[in-house]
Amino acid sequence: MSFSKLFDGGFKERNEGHFAAIVRVAMDDGIITPDEQAFLDRLAHNLNIGEEKYKQILKDYKSHPINPPVSYEKRLERLYDLVRMVHVDQIKGNSEHKLLNKIGVGLGFHAVNVKYIVDKALTLVNNGVDLDTFVDQIKNMNR
Repeated sequence: MSFSKLFDGGFKERNEGHFAAIVRVAMDDGIITPDEQAFLDRLAHNLNIGEEKYKQILKDYKSHPINPPVSYEKRLERLYDLVRMVHVDQIKGNSEHKLLNKIGVGLGFHAVNVKYIVDKALTLVNNGVDLDTFVDQIKNMNR
């Protein structure tokens, strides 16, 4: 097996795991709203998850554990990616906050603080900051 096939497989599995965790977070309340469904459809496409795998994950989302990154830095990087996806998809208003709050808790941010973290993250992404600035600003948002 070539090195490139090994890398592609690992990358694909990581994307599928990440997507499955987001589906599980979206299903936290037992339903997927139309806004969440539209977001999941676009996210699956952006992560190159095929239709068959997409249906399998939706059907059996509980078999995929939510494994938030262990390091705070990695959680911030994942939050940055997700907020940018939501921002690009132009999901606005209450549905945007609700979805990102759920995902934020799923990523391992404390439920008490997640609203403030998401608000700050949305503001930063809306202002077009890069990842390094995003991480620095979130880490130091209480100063």
